[in-house]
Amino acid sequence: MKTSVFDINQNSRIESKIVVALERISEVFRVLLWQESRINKLSPIQTQILIFLLFHSNEKCNISYLAKEFNMTKATISDSVKLLLDKNLIIKEYNTIDSRGFSISLTNSGKKIAQQSSSFAGIIEKPITNFTDNQKETLLVSLLELINKLNQEGIITVQRMCLTCKFYNKNKTTHHCNLLNKPLLNNELRVDCPEHRIAS
Repeated sequence: MKTSVFDINQNSRIESKIVVALERISEVFRVLLWQESRINKLSPIQTQILIFLLFHSNEKCNISYLAKEFNMTKATISDSVKLLLDKNLIIKEYNTIDSRGFSISLTNSGKKIAQQSSSFAGIIEKPITNFTDNQKETLLVSLLELINKLNQEGIITVQRMCLTCKFYNKNKTTHHCNLLNKPLLNNELRVDCPEHRIAS
């Protein structure tokens, strides 16, 4: 039988310890998101949709994109969108060329809830502020590289970070953005960039 990363008696590999540590952090995210959602009588995915709509451009705010973003089926996202429409937290904006296509935007009530809810993960950011600059940069680059590998393997779908962008280049240890035409420091690398264009 294959050894599990969760087997505390057998698994002392550092890779396994990192995976378990990431699982602990993901559990904190899950609990915080659930608590925030419960305050507003929403499900966690409904809260995530509202937050996404608050910070992303109109062309990304549709059923198809949201399904890819959250690794869910269109049917599941459609159900959540219908409930948010029923609660008057979002509205549909129909495409003038194709009336079957529509984007989703926040109502004033939806925007208020999204703004309040968007700070739910701040408690995780707080201890990171005590890290040294070098620790923060090392952690950021390591996480971006991990996300990139998972993206390449098809485990994580949509990514709008520097490492998956057609404008990004790396020479040895130097990062460069061809769109901005400038080198990027480690702390300038983006996890979610509005100018991102997927690399071919």
